[in-house]
Formats: sequence, C-alpha cells, structure tokens
Amino acid sequence: MTESSRPSNSAPIGVFDSGIGGLTVVSELRRALPQERILYLGDTARVPYGGKSAETVTRYSRENSDLLLTEGAKMIVVACNTASALALPSIAHHYPVPMIGVLEPGAAAAVKATQSGKIGVIGTRATIASQAYTKAIHRLNPELSVNAIACPLLVPLIEEGLLDDEITEAVLRRYLAPMLGEGIDTIVLGCTHYPLLKGVIAGICGPGVSLVDSAENCALAVKQLLGSDPSTELTPKLDILLTDSSEGFLRIAEKSLHLTIDSLSVRRAGT
Repeated sequence: MTESSRPSNSAPIGVFDSGIGGLTVVSELRRALPQERILYLGDTARVPYGGKSAETVTRYSRENSDLLLTEGAKMIVVACNTASALALPSIAHHYPVPMIGVLEPGAAAAVKATQSGKIGVIGTRATIASQAYTKAIHRLNPELSVNAIACPLLVPLIEEGLLDDEITEAVLRRYLAPMLGEGIDTIVLGCTHYPLLKGVIAGICGPGVSLVDSAENCALAVKQLLGSDPSTELTPKLDILLTDSSEGFLRIAEKSLHLTIDSLSVRRAGT
C-alpha cells in the first residue's frame, strides 16, 4: 500500500466476529479509544465459528477482512478467539493494514495475573482443540499449568440472550467445576462472547479467582498499537454490518453493553 492509498488516521478501526461476542471488544475499544470510529462486522449468517474446521474459519476470516478493508478500515481487529487461533497466523501477512487478535493479549494478561501458577481457559471447541492459549501461555512461562475446557453450549445461550438465566448458570457450573477442583486462581474468558457472562462466572468462582477478559486486553493492545497516532475524529461513530438480520444482536448491544449504534446494514461477506 502506498502512502497516498494508506487509510487516514480518521478511518475506522475494523472489527469482526461471528456474532454478538465481538461487541464486547467494541465496548472496550470505546472505553480505551473514545474518539475512534469503529466499523463492526458481525457474521450473524454463519455464527458460531467454534465448531467449524480451520479451513472454513480461515475462509470466513479472509472474507470478513476483505470486506472491512474495502470499507476503508485502517486496521483489523479479529474479535474472535476461534479466528484468532485458527486463521490469524496464516492470513495476517496478506493484508496491508495491521491485524490484531484477542488471543495473545489474553494469554499475557493471564500469565501476569496468576499467583498459584494454575490457569484455567474456557473457550469454543475449536479454540480449545487448537491449544492456542496453552501454547501462548507456555511461550511466556513454560512452568505454568493450564487447564483448558471447551464450553460449546455457551455461545448459543448468549446469542439467545439468556445471560441472566438459571439454565446458563447451571451449564457454567458444570463446565467450571473440574478446573475449580484443580485449584486454578485465574480463568481466561477465551471467547469474546463470555464477558457477557462475567458476573455469573465471578459469582460461581468466588473472589479468589481472577477473570481475564480477552476483550478488555485486546482493546488495550489496540490502543498500544495505535500509540501516539490515534484518530482526530471529533464525533466517534459505531457502524454495524451484519451478514444476516438479528434482533438479539441489537438487544444485547443496547441493553447489556450500552452501545449506541449510528448505522446498521446487512451485507454479505465474500460477495
């Protein structure tokens, strides 16, 4: 990309995820970088990514990234742990703008947070099967113990808006019991949907367990990457692109994350 074609500082930060989960990253970006324009692509037609093959997730991630780049994004945030684990390492070098995922910042925060050396990770089947968090944590400190558990029922429950529901709490207790029995003192919320359940998870785990929010730490990494050259945009905007209509998406954006959406349209990634 030449200097003349490089996106300006006031160009939007492009963010994508398979559904509503990446809005937790958008919420944290809004907190960390309040003047930035944000363009969010929610791939609601193909959610969830967690049970799909690496080849499929990589194809979806390329299509999402291409669409955000076409819309003028100055950087791309992969606000999906599954895509960060399975696709980002192989596609990042294909794009002329910076790309950042949620996995590495979350792993670094977990290493910093643990006191006992025992870390739990919860995520989708694909993220956990990739062992991406375990590998990232062990690159930083090979002496740490990592207990990673797939929680495939959580994303569908969250997409249905069942955030404060006894069924969701019962499922969480079932998933968390083994790692809590192992004495972990830190849990990585290894899916950007999961911060929407942070209060419930904290209540189950108790005050002795630190929760590492991958969305929060990703936003801080984006802020550091932009450094001293942030947007000069005076009026921040949040523009939403969905690949299929979703009533639950809007409800959670406004009610649970208190996000103000400036525009919303339905677009097809890959077309």
